[in-house]
Amino acid sequence: MPADVQDVFGHALDLAQSGAKHPDAKPLKGFGGAGVLEVVEDFDTNTYRAVYTVRFSSAIYVLHCFQKKSTTGIKTAQGDIGLIKKRFQAAQDHAKGSEND
Repeated sequence: MPADVQDVFGHALDLAQSGAKHPDAKPLKGFGGAGVLEVVEDFDTNTYRAVYTVRFSSAIYVLHCFQKKSTTGIKTAQGDIGLIKKRFQAAQDHAKGSEND
């Protein structure tokens, strides 16, 4: 991932940690509200996405960062959505465990 894209995603995560929202962060469809956010960044004819959740008070969880490979439309590939859902469940389990510590 190019350094410029990493900088944008890092800034978005820094804002999220301080309770703010990056201007380009939008809720990811299919996750029920604004708890799972996506930042999309274009660089050198490629598109990159970072998906993270702010749903848990204990931490910000980065669920997936990737280069969009699809040549048809802007929809996130089902494989990526499946991975995000799996990681979201793991984050949820981890957050519950953190509350009990």
